Amino acid sequence: MIKVLACAPTGSGKTASFLIPLIHLLREPSTEGFRAIIVCPTRELAKQTYSEAMRLAEGSGLRIYVLSKTSNAQRRFSSKMYASLDIMVTTPNRLVWILRETDLSLARIQYLVIDESDRLFETGKTGFRDQLEKIYAACISGQLRRAFFSATASKDLDRWCRLHLDSPIAVAIGAKNSATKQVDQKLVFVGNDNGKLFELRQIIRSGVKLPVLVFTETKTAAQQLYEHLALDGLSVDVLHAGRTPSDRDRIIDNFRLGKIWVLVCSELAGRGIDFKGVELVINYDFPQTTAAYIHRVGRTGRAGCTGRALTFFTEYDAPKLREIIQVVRKAGCEVPEYMLKLNTKRLKNKLKVKREKRQKMKKKTSEKNLDEKFAEKKRQNRKLKRLQTGPKKDRALESSTDNVSASNRNCEQGKPSKKSFQEWKTKAGGEYKCTQKHPGQKQESLFLDRIAQSNE
Repeated sequence: MIKVLACAPTGSGKTASFLIPLIHLLREPSTEGFRAIIVCPTRELAKQTYSEAMRLAEGSGLRIYVLSKTSNAQRRFSSKMYASLDIMVTTPNRLVWILRETDLSLARIQYLVIDESDRLFETGKTGFRDQLEKIYAACISGQLRRAFFSATASKDLDRWCRLHLDSPIAVAIGAKNSATKQVDQKLVFVGNDNGKLFELRQIIRSGVKLPVLVFTETKTAAQQLYEHLALDGLSVDVLHAGRTPSDRDRIIDNFRLGKIWVLVCSELAGRGIDFKGVELVINYDFPQTTAAYIHRVGRTGRAGCTGRALTFFTEYDAPKLREIIQVVRKAGCEVPEYMLKLNTKRLKNKLKVKREKRQKMKKKTSEKNLDEKFAEKKRQNRKLKRLQTGPKKDRALESSTDNVSASNRNCEQGKPSKKSFQEWKTKAGGEYKCTQKHPGQKQESLFLDRIAQSNE
């Protein structure tokens, strides 16, 4: 049973290095079902691998299937229509789902290939690891051969292979965890986040060879940057996990055809996808790991071509700068002297203090706003309670105020109010005239004079 761990730089032809031997070993079609499975970390990479396999297998008679829509696959595998298929290209999640929901058997699988294998073992990707173990357990053939391919190697991958594989064969082309030397790499200090957008616009206005790939760290950042560039009148689009599968396919095709000049991407397009003719890659957000940096930069300078890569960094990225500097220098690119002299430990402590101050200020502001909201709510509740169940003197005051207002309105119309008219009728029995003009002014009337005369 053969186990292979292969590591080679980006753009060096890893996909062809496992597809060509695979097609040669399978030789001709069979009616026994799938004999080889190629597992890719993303849907886009799986579709690209399928296209390359179809091109290389032309004339061999081998039937290749890409597991894209689980609904179609469920119908096909439930009715055992897969007996005429030879090679499956899939993502780990879809394959595990099909194994659980259908009667698909992997008992005859002879070759299991894991492309971009280090992605399955990144920190926080335990789901991929669990899925791979389920796939590994389903392949029970005694003749199974396993191969892991990637441009970067990780300690987690080595540890997993030592636990699950016996005496694997390691093959490495060039230095491990290094960027391709075909790419001219440069680090650009932009100050802060606002400086990133300014620098990007300056680069585009100065004239660059299109198309251009721009990488961000999150899909939210990618969407925001896309909106800024779209307002500049550029032929731009955005590719991230929030787009629908049909949108992603359309965007990739349009970018390859040259209809899109600038493509803003999240980490989704950072691995494996082959964009031919890309002259410039811009890391708008600083990569969080050296592996992410190597794979992003590897989207240019592929298949012997040359390219450029610019990486923006701010003062907050300085503590992580040293690792990327080592990769850049290993590829033979120059690094400014001041970057080499940066005291990253001191910067890290300084940024930590700044971060703690911001958090304290944010906490104080939130507590102050909360206290103000609570006090305002308390005042409103107190006011409402007073209106609903206030003391009798308050209600009497409100009643007298209403009577005065009604009296004022009647006086303005030359008519006595009902209460005043009743008092006049019972006490004086004479003509009523009111000189009241507005609330608070002294009232004079014949009504009061007659009452005074009657008392005498």
